[in-house]
Amino acid sequence: QAVVDFDRLGEHAAAFQGHDVGFCCLGTTRAKAGADGFVRVDRDYVAQAAELARAGGCKHFVLQSSRGANQHSRFLYLRVKGEVENLVQAVGFDRCTILRPAVLLCKRQESRPMEWMAQQFLGIIARVSPTAYSVPVETVARAMVACVLQPGKGKVEVLENGAIHNLGKA
Repeated sequence: QAVVDFDRLGEHAAAFQGHDVGFCCLGTTRAKAGADGFVRVDRDYVAQAAELARAGGCKHFVLQSSRGANQHSRFLYLRVKGEVENLVQAVGFDRCTILRPAVLLCKRQESRPMEWMAQQFLGIIARVSPTAYSVPVETVARAMVACVLQPGKGKVEVLENGAIHNLGKA
């Protein structure tokens, strides 16, 4: 494990050398980083990490994005996620897998009251329709690993929430 300074990511190119697969779950929130900080972390850092990984020999890049990602969205979050998906694909990996989970169910250290309430509600909904609106982070992690261990379905594969659930349970 290497600790890097994302503001000087180019200085850490050696940390990206010699890996066949790259996993990226990097992200922040607008509330925590502001709009500019959110764009810098969720788009710019991710795109630069993908470029360094490719230059270091990475063949398969696995990116956690978001349900609804769309570079033309009016909403900053979804627009940035769509933009970074396009940037990562343009890097030219032999294989690129993009996961678009719905609301992530997890325990956080920091307090996010609105997110906590949404998770409680979605946890109840998940009992009736488990793949509709949310996904546990553990399921996303298992799906990310599983997609690497099985043959791909093309150069770029996009896995929506239902497919993440299925793959994460396999």
